[in-house]
Amino acid sequence: MRPDAHCIVLSILTASTALASPLVQPVSRSDSGDAVWATPHDSYSSSVGVLGCKVNTDRIAYWPGSVDCNNICVSLKYDGRSVKLLRIDSSEGAHDISYDAWNYLITGYSATKQPTTGGAVAMEFEYLEPSACADLIHTKGHKLPLSASNSINFLASCLAEPDSWVAKNYVLYNIQDAICSWGHDETCDLDWPNANQPTCSHTLGDPVALTTDPVYNIRYPSGEKVLASSGQVVAGGGDSEDSSAGRSVTGVFQVPIVAALISMVNLHSLAAS
Repeated sequence: MRPDAHCIVLSILTASTALASPLVQPVSRSDSGDAVWATPHDSYSSSVGVLGCKVNTDRIAYWPGSVDCNNICVSLKYDGRSVKLLRIDSSEGAHDISYDAWNYLITGYSATKQPTTGGAVAMEFEYLEPSACADLIHTKGHKLPLSASNSINFLASCLAEPDSWVAKNYVLYNIQDAICSWGHDETCDLDWPNANQPTCSHTLGDPVALTTDPVYNIRYPSGEKVLASSGQVVAGGGDSEDSSAGRSVTGVFQVPIVAALISMVNLHSLAAS
């Protein structure tokens, strides 16, 4: 094959690879909101004890700084798409968001359908009224579900601000951990400020296994849906085969147009030899 034919093949392969794995370009900062570099996060947690079995764990913001008693609802926008997120966990510095939310903003698809990979991407954000995230909270009255045994310090700080949203919109459950694997799925009462320990039907913090309301994660980068407590894959929870992120390099040769172009180059080389 002549040198110029080699160059043609290389150009075709480069172009086809770019088509298979499109580059993510950051958006420009707009006047309507600030910008953050959002990164994907695939394991639910909450530093203030918000219970994952009572919220949409695919729409969570894991951001720097302490969780606020009012600013717990944020909007992220990218490429004409937007999501609302509950800001209920802290990170060491990265602006992490649920993998499914990140994937949707990047591709327009759920991570369980067309998972993709990548790092920090600039996105527009703004704080919203907490009520704007009501559909992400699956409790009666859309009250923020907190662990009765492990959220009292955070709750006390909010109750010290009686007009804060959390102070007026919380509910306590006798569940120990954020992924709802220990305790009792029951509400508790808090006689604040006369008492700082909630009262529940069962013993507060009772270490009994809880399996009735599991929490799921969407694993990065496969898009598999797994139990947060064990990592066990849920049947039918993902469809990573549809993702360009999981394709091998040889997959580009299966594209009919590319194969035809390469054939043309080969014929041209034979004719010239």
